[in-house]
Amino acid sequence: MSRVVLVTGVAGSFASKFARRLADLGEDAGIERVVGIDTILPDADLGGVKFVRADIRTPVVGKVIAVDDVDTVVHLDVNPPQRGRGGGAKELNVIGTMQLLAACQRSTRVNKLVLGSSTAVYGSSPRDPAMFTESLLARNGVRTGFPKDIVEVESYVRGFSRRRPEVIITTIRAAQVLHPDVNTPLRNYFSNPVLPSVLGFDPRLQFLSLQDALEILTQAVVHDRPGTFNAAGEGVVLLSQAARRMGKPLVPLPPIGFAMAARRVIRAMGSDIPPDLHRLLTFGRVVDTAALRDIFGYELARTSEETFDDFRSSVRPGFLATVGGRS
Repeated sequence: MSRVVLVTGVAGSFASKFARRLADLGEDAGIERVVGIDTILPDADLGGVKFVRADIRTPVVGKVIAVDDVDTVVHLDVNPPQRGRGGGAKELNVIGTMQLLAACQRSTRVNKLVLGSSTAVYGSSPRDPAMFTESLLARNGVRTGFPKDIVEVESYVRGFSRRRPEVIITTIRAAQVLHPDVNTPLRNYFSNPVLPSVLGFDPRLQFLSLQDALEILTQAVVHDRPGTFNAAGEGVVLLSQAARRMGKPLVPLPPIGFAMAARRVIRAMGSDIPPDLHRLLTFGRVVDTAALRDIFGYELARTSEETFDDFRSSVRPGFLATVGGRS
């Protein structure tokens, strides 16, 4: 059966790449048509993707699903806030998801929903386990900001699954993609000439390669893979290791008031840091990906270390970089 796929948030750097990938695969992968929706025009070339300029927070999304006979929805329009748009991001994440799910519920054709979630659903706190499995709940750090949004989004999706049990639902809890062409908070953080850090902490970080992220979502669309799955490169990279390999100095700041101080430092360099990233840079976060391998059936191609080194080699090194400066 050929699928008509709706991808939300296609103006985003990652979603645009994914939508075009599906369109390029076409009938060879059972994809009849790909429809991309967003409130603004994408900068990227979407190729064979049909673009619809619309807001998923409005009933228009239901009309798009009906007019294009959409049977598969990939929801990628759930993102951390951008500078100056914190409130708007929350409204888009939460209200947009509610409106999208309402449209899916009204549709008789939609039979698959793929949610691009985040490992931020687990929060970051000193009480965290060594590794989060999909069955564990956040210990702390999900009361505000993007982590709270993603917890709410997943709860709405679970409610939708109870109302429409016949719809196949796949939730991918992904670590941040680290790639020079994909706009994520950690990419923006590592792009700064100096890296604010929390005095006395050296967090464990995981990254997901662009190749793996695209392939996991593609398989979720092309095949039936119901369930919730963590997605992150195997292993960890300590923040101190990352800074040393990039040749960029860490700027230790006191834990109390770190979020505000770090934002001031980074804004002075013309960049920004989401207000909830400071918890990740304090406590880190590591997830277990056994279910992705054993149940979903995908073997990750790149480890977190390899993903970081790929990123490091493609961006301008810091002024402390030396020949062979790997730890």
